[in-house]
Amino acid sequence: MKRYAFIDVLNTENSAEQMLGFSINWRRLADYLMNKRSCSEVSFYTGIDNGDVETANEFESLKNDGYTVKSKPIFAYKNKDKKISKRCVRCKEENVFIVDMGYKKKSNCDVELSIDAIEKSAPGVELMLFTGDGDFEYLIIKALEKGVERVYIFSYSGKDSKAGITISRFSTKLRNLIAVDTKRVFYTSLLDIKHAIKKELPTT
Repeated sequence: MKRYAFIDVLNTENSAEQMLGFSINWRRLADYLMNKRSCSEVSFYTGIDNGDVETANEFESLKNDGYTVKSKPIFAYKNKDKKISKRCVRCKEENVFIVDMGYKKKSNCDVELSIDAIEKSAPGVELMLFTGDGDFEYLIIKALEKGVERVYIFSYSGKDSKAGITISRFSTKLRNLIAVDTKRVFYTSLLDIKHAIKKELPTT
């Protein structure tokens, strides 16, 4: 059985940092996938901010060590702000609050990841996808049609509440796919492997 790992870096990074409060050490993740999960290849798909030398060097080092790294410049998109209406019990006035939903960083490497994963898809193959993005639902379906034995999705499916709004970074499409195809599509929480992939912050 051959295993191939495909990592949507920005999506996985945001899930870990925004939902779980820890940063990922990408080299530790690569080592975990090669040594503990017996992956034949590990591929990273990421965006790098202009001038972010540290991140560029980190992924260049991984590339030099034989891992596949495909990167593009990062673009920031403003998320649509959300409105919350609350009516005062005493005065009956309706108050509207605006919640700033911040920015979403995109590097748009979805096409490259999808093509590479499909090219590896065949009987006797397992795929490991690090993403919570519903855009990859179709990729998973097509990979299974090509004979892939199992697909493992690594992300965080939990939900958080901010200012009265429920927030989740895990796609409903992926939730449904996991629920329907229980023998071939599996979910693993990033919390379950946190000990193996967490970036240790330097002590002062």
